[in-house]
Amino acid sequence: MLRWVRQQLGFDPPHQSDTRTIYIANRFPQHGHYVPQKFADNRIVSSKLMIDTPTSPITSGLPLFFVITVTAIKQGYEDWLRHKADNEVNGAPVYVVRSGGLVKTRSKNIRVGDIVRVAKDETFPVDLVLLSSDRVDGSCHVTTASLDGETNLKTHVAVPETAVLQSVANLDKLVAVIECQQPEADLYRFVGRITVSQQTEEIVRPLGPESLLLRGARLKNTKEIFGVAVYTGMETKMALNYKSKSQKRSAVEKSMNSFLIIYLIILLFEAILSTILKYAWQAEEKWDEPWYNGKTEHERNSSKILRFISDFLAFLVLYNFIIPISLYVTVEMQKFLGSFFIGWDLDLYHEETNQRAQVNTSDLNEELGQVEYVFTDKTGTLTENEMQFRECSINGIKYQEVNGKLTPEGFSEDSPDGNIPSLMKEEELFLKAVCLCHTVQINADQTDSADGPWHANGIASPLEYYASSPDEKALVEAASRVGVVFTGTTGDSMEVKSLGKPERYKLLHVLEFDPNRRRMSVIVESPSGEKLLFTKGAESSILPRSKSGEIDKTRVHVDEFALKGLRTLCVAYRRFTPEEYQEIGKRLHEARTALQQREERLSDVFNFIERDLELLGATGVEDKLQDKVQETIEALRLAGIKVWVLTGDKHETAVSVSLSCGHFHRTMNILELVQHKSDSTCAEQLRQLAKRIKEDHVIQHGLVVDGTSLSLALREHEKLFMEVCKNCSAVLCCRMAPLQKAKVVRLLKTSPEKPITLAIGDGANDVSMIQEAHVGIGIMGKEGRQAVRNSDYAIARFKFLSKLLFVHGHFYYIRIATLVQYFFYKNVCFITPQFLYQFFCLFSQQTLYDSVYLTLYNICFTSLPVLIYSLFEQHVHPHVLQSKPVLYRDISKNAHLGFKPFLYWTILGFFHAFVFFYGSYLLMGEDTSLLGNGQMFGNWTFGTLVFTVMVITVTMKMALETHFWTWINHFVTWGSIVFYFIFSLFYGGIIWPFLHTQDMYFVFVQLLSSGSAWFAIILIVVACLFIDVVKKVLYRHLRPTSTEKAQLTETGSGINCLDSMCCFSDGETACTSVRRMLERLMGRCSPTRVNRCGISLNSLCCRRFSYKLEPDEPAAIDV
Repeated sequence: MLRWVRQQLGFDPPHQSDTRTIYIANRFPQHGHYVPQKFADNRIVSSKLMIDTPTSPITSGLPLFFVITVTAIKQGYEDWLRHKADNEVNGAPVYVVRSGGLVKTRSKNIRVGDIVRVAKDETFPVDLVLLSSDRVDGSCHVTTASLDGETNLKTHVAVPETAVLQSVANLDKLVAVIECQQPEADLYRFVGRITVSQQTEEIVRPLGPESLLLRGARLKNTKEIFGVAVYTGMETKMALNYKSKSQKRSAVEKSMNSFLIIYLIILLFEAILSTILKYAWQAEEKWDEPWYNGKTEHERNSSKILRFISDFLAFLVLYNFIIPISLYVTVEMQKFLGSFFIGWDLDLYHEETNQRAQVNTSDLNEELGQVEYVFTDKTGTLTENEMQFRECSINGIKYQEVNGKLTPEGFSEDSPDGNIPSLMKEEELFLKAVCLCHTVQINADQTDSADGPWHANGIASPLEYYASSPDEKALVEAASRVGVVFTGTTGDSMEVKSLGKPERYKLLHVLEFDPNRRRMSVIVESPSGEKLLFTKGAESSILPRSKSGEIDKTRVHVDEFALKGLRTLCVAYRRFTPEEYQEIGKRLHEARTALQQREERLSDVFNFIERDLELLGATGVEDKLQDKVQETIEALRLAGIKVWVLTGDKHETAVSVSLSCGHFHRTMNILELVQHKSDSTCAEQLRQLAKRIKEDHVIQHGLVVDGTSLSLALREHEKLFMEVCKNCSAVLCCRMAPLQKAKVVRLLKTSPEKPITLAIGDGANDVSMIQEAHVGIGIMGKEGRQAVRNSDYAIARFKFLSKLLFVHGHFYYIRIATLVQYFFYKNVCFITPQFLYQFFCLFSQQTLYDSVYLTLYNICFTSLPVLIYSLFEQHVHPHVLQSKPVLYRDISKNAHLGFKPFLYWTILGFFHAFVFFYGSYLLMGEDTSLLGNGQMFGNWTFGTLVFTVMVITVTMKMALETHFWTWINHFVTWGSIVFYFIFSLFYGGIIWPFLHTQDMYFVFVQLLSSGSAWFAIILIVVACLFIDVVKKVLYRHLRPTSTEKAQLTETGSGINCLDSMCCFSDGETACTSVRRMLERLMGRCSPTRVNRCGISLNSLCCRRFSYKLEPDEPAAIDV
């Protein structure tokens, strides 16, 4: 009873079983006592109505309400969109087998155990275990593009006992039980077994990922399938992958929070000081209870402690506006709206694949301008991931493909066909191994045709292959060109045509590829009945397991291929005796039907099978470098960014590609930390490398590390390893496992310097490092979209990284840095006069400004100019930023949000506040009769004068910070000032019946009717801004930064019309001007690019201009 109570209260959660038992069609056992398990219903819930605001009750009032309202509207709208999408998914029609027939229902009504029918091109509504399809062998093809982006067709198969049940009537009679693991997020892991009751016997079959159809995947090339629901609703693998990534916080956000703490301390200091001074002043009796403001009896008898606390809280409320509440909303709006410019930038658009840049999170925009380390994958990121077969080694002899035939090294390409020998036995076996050991599929339209992929004359028609690995596709295509053609699968048979002679191999077992084994194998039965194992994988996993064949020669050839930058694979085979095969079959069945530790058992069995191999040869496949990779890496180096290449390729291949792409220079001293087996040797080598670096400190060094040595270095010599790495200009890590990539990134992230890291990759093996880095970028490549889905930003090519960092990152950082500093500055200007005013009103908590002004200062009067600045500001032309990567160094290490800039803006705010207050006091302090008729001004007029000067000054300060003026900047800057005057005239010119007091009635009109007030306003504004202008001029001439020098090169460059959005040509409309602004914002004025986005060049203001560059740079850019 006690345990039940604890469970209900949540202190003692009920025991969770590691497995679930599913009765197909929900036919529960009739005998004994059975308690059905509870499963989630099939509803997807994405909505999460929740308001998270950084404010507290201290900073209350209408500004707080505005912040909460804006946040609520934004999140509420996003939540409504999620809810709407959820309803569409949950209400989709589906067909379920019930009571001997098909019943139409909604997706949300599917229960675990229901048999569901899915037709061609439909998506799976739940996670299903495949029971049968319209094919005899129970197979079907699916595409998981919506899950992992892989567009290739994947084959799934049903167990033989259910594959024959192709009708609803037969399925309704099925009696079976599925036992499987509880839901987990891994898309590629599923462990279970099915027990089918047939008459008096029970047949147990293993279930793996090949039997599981995932929710969100789509059925292809199959008329229909039937499957049983195993995971529903939020327990499906797709829903479990709706993971909220670990929150990444930018350096700007951390600085902003630090500044907020400092301002909170200032707020507390001002409130405590005011409270203390109030009681110090009231120590004199004449000020404690003046004749005009006597105390009540209750006030005289109240507790002094309570009065002190009450006064302290009152001062907190009075000064709380120094905390910029609206800063968080403005920053959020700036990040959200600013992120669209990345997607709109046609320089980041890839025409060949029709892909544009993608922003998955806008919270890290400014972090793109702070990157110090780039960690990049090689294959598919620096290279095209388009494989072309170049060479191979068979039985110790190197071959090349010449005119569709394998030619041994040394034969001339001009030799007549008759002098080139036909395929020998070793060559044919090698090619058959390549054609049988793979996951390649053929277009169903070709395999299903009457004649197959062959014409009547025996000549092959072009076959369209699909493969999850570009390497496999290249090898199978190469084999088909030289005479051994893979023609498809039929049931459990693989068909091969060798020099026109068809052969059928029965596929017995597939030993799937995994990163730990780094190989895959198939066990087939040849036409002669012989059992063969074909294995293909990395040379480090094949050669040690080979006992015969030309091992030494093949190893030399593999090294030669790698030196040429080719990707290498080794191929081997093994023959089984009937007794060996029987033992293998038994072990495989036991491992595959195990519910516990299945992966470990399978790994042991695979290692037992894949031994005593006979080496057949090796392949060399070329992966071309992407366009402008070398230029991009060099630009990153000039910007002060260190590039690390992390790849799984072998040592020689990785070094060759690093040299060709410019990661390693030919003059660079290459240091190696490879092939170490013990801690002692690894440590000794690290010490020697550190010594060499110190001795040759003038020369640039590059470091090569392999996976095994890296593991040893990180185990006990992490500090020494980091010291070596940081003194190297470039680092190459080869033979890396995915988790090792993440460890390397984490190692740099957590180092004492805390550098900002960026990871970029295109494959599933790069996801861990992409998520680990401060900024993760996915490449839209050919290895699926898992990297893109888990990244913060996605681009189509590596070369786009330069503009993403040097232009967009630079702009985003400058904009938000100024935005943050300006917000703190203007709030200091706002509330400091309120603090100074208390010295003149006996700290009575009398407010200097009217309550409406207090409310609208941050919401209306000063909010728009800084928001527009933070969206459109371009302090340097984009072409200059991209052509001079060294400018990136000026903003590195959070230069614009350090303590010195923060102190400057804060002191400037206090200085301006003192000038506002005491400048107005000098005008009105002694003589308040500033009108011709001698009428006196009061405290509200004084406060309004201070407020008017303040609004004009902080707006003009924003204007001084603006370098890139558009008509929008002009409109909001001068419009804010005009709006303040119009609003004040309107607000003070009417008796408002709903207000208790009419303190501001006619105050503003009287203030503006005084010539002295106008003179004071102009004088105080000029006095405030004069020192700031002088400081800017002196710094630009005496200590200019590289960025300021680059700004000077723009002077007289002839692009003023382009830079100014208020510059209209004759007959030009405002729409054309807006269109030109968008083009300018993305740094594009090339006619070809303009035409590509459908904009006529005649509609743009940028006619033909010449852009002036530095003397040491290439000639001018003509557009």
